[in-house]
Amino acid sequence: MKRFHGIYWRQFGLTAGMVLLTLLLLGTSFFTLTYTYMMSEKKDELVDKAKLMAELDTTYNSSYDAAFGSEGLGMQIVARAAASLSDIDFLIWNSRTNTLLTTDASLEGKAITLPKKVSEKVMSGDIYSGITDLGIYDTNKYVAGVPVYSDTVGGGQQIRGMVLAITETQSLTEMWRAFLGIFGMTSITVILIAFVASSVTAMQQTKPIKEMAAATRRFAEGNFDARVQTTGRDDEVEELAEAFNAMADSLQQTERQRREFIANISHELKTPMTTITGYAEGILDGTIPREKEEQYLRIISDESRRLSRLVRRMLEVSRLQSLDSLRSKSSFDICESMRRVLVSMEKKITDRQLDVEADIPEEPVLVLGDNDLITQVIYNLLENAAKFARSGTALVLRLDVRGEKAEVTVQNQGETIAPEEIPRLFERFHKADKSRSEDKDGVGLGLYIVKTILEQHREQIRVTSEKGVTSFIFTMTLAGDKNQH
Repeated sequence: MKRFHGIYWRQFGLTAGMVLLTLLLLGTSFFTLTYTYMMSEKKDELVDKAKLMAELDTTYNSSYDAAFGSEGLGMQIVARAAASLSDIDFLIWNSRTNTLLTTDASLEGKAITLPKKVSEKVMSGDIYSGITDLGIYDTNKYVAGVPVYSDTVGGGQQIRGMVLAITETQSLTEMWRAFLGIFGMTSITVILIAFVASSVTAMQQTKPIKEMAAATRRFAEGNFDARVQTTGRDDEVEELAEAFNAMADSLQQTERQRREFIANISHELKTPMTTITGYAEGILDGTIPREKEEQYLRIISDESRRLSRLVRRMLEVSRLQSLDSLRSKSSFDICESMRRVLVSMEKKITDRQLDVEADIPEEPVLVLGDNDLITQVIYNLLENAAKFARSGTALVLRLDVRGEKAEVTVQNQGETIAPEEIPRLFERFHKADKSRSEDKDGVGLGLYIVKTILEQHREQIRVTSEKGVTSFIFTMTLAGDKNQH
C-alpha cells in the first residue's frame, strides 16, 4: 500500500477530488436554479390560466347555487376546450366549496372535499400554488388556485368561489431526468479527461524525481555516471533536474580529484618510505659497509625531512581548503610583505648564486586580504622561481598598480615551460620538469597552495613563459576599492 502514498497518487487524488467537487457544486447549483425557474414558470402559467378561467366564469355568470343551465353548459364547454388545448384540468367551486364544474372525467360524480389549507387561502383572497394530491388524486399534481369575484348590489365585489388549475408533474420529472442524464454524461466525460490529464501531468512531474532517487542510490554505490534526463521544459522540475545534474558533475569531479589525490599521495609517500626502509635494512643486515653508513644515514635523514615536509604541506592544504579567508580580510602593506619574503629567502637565493632585481615602491601600497596567506603566496612563488632559475641569473620581484588592482610579478630565467604544460602547473603534486627524483626538496604542492589562497581571495594569477623567461603575475585588490565595502 506504500506505493499509493506517493506524489503521483496524492496529486492524482487531489485533482480527481477537485474535479468531482467542482462538478458536484456546479450540478447542485444548476439543478437548484433550473428547478426554481421551472417551478416559477409553471406557477405563473397555471395562475394565468386559472385567472383567465375565473374571468370567463364571471362573464358567463354561471349560477353558483343551482345546477348548470345554458350559461353553465357554455362555461363547461369552454373549460373543457381550454383543458384539451393546454393539458390542464380545471375545477370550479362555489363559495361553499361545492364542486360546480370539472374538466377531469375521472372526478365526475364524485364528492370532492378540498384540503383546508387550499380552500381557506384562496377564499381569503390569496393565490395558492404548490404540489399536492388535493386529497382526491393518487399522485401529486401541480395546483394553482385563484378566487372568483362578482359585483355586489352596493357596487363592491365579493368572492363567489374559486378556480383551480391542475396539471401533471410528469413534464417536470421528465425534464429533470433529461437534465440528470445530460449532466451525468458530461460529468463522466469531464472526469475521464481530467483523470487522463492529471495522470500524464503527474507522471511527467514524478519521472525526474524517480530518476533522481535511482541516481542517488547509484551514487551511494559508487557510480557517479548517473544523470537525470532533461526534456527542455521551462518549469521547476526541469530546474531541479538541471541542478541535480550539476551536483552530479561536481560530485564526479570531486571523486575523481579524491582518487587522483590518493594516488598522488601514495606515489609521493612511496618514494621516501622505500628509500628509508631499504637503506635502514641495508645498514641493519650489514649489506651496506660500515664506512658508507654515514652517507646512507644522511640520505635517510634527507628523505625523512622530505617526508615530513610532504605531510606538513598536505596538512596545510587541508587547512586552507577549510578556511574562510574572506572573514579575515584586512588592509595591509603588500610592499612590506614582499620585502619580508626577500629577507627570509636571502640564504636560498645566495646558495643558488642568483641575483635579485626588486622593483618595490617605497611608499606603502595597501591591499585587502589575509596578510599571512598572501605572504605565503609570495614566498612560494619566489621559492619556486629560485628552484628552477639558471645559476647566475636574476630573480625579478616587482609590484605595479593598475587601476584598482595591484599586480605582483615573480620572474626567473630558466627552461621555457611548454604552453600545454602551463594549465597543469597548479595541480597537486605536478612538477613541470618531469623529474621527481631529481627535485628532492619539492613535493609538488607549492603552486597548488598559491592557487587555493588566491581563489579564496577571489583574485587571479596568470603565467607566461617565453624564451626562457617565466613570469607569475597575481592580482590584489587595493584597499581603496569601494566595491569591497
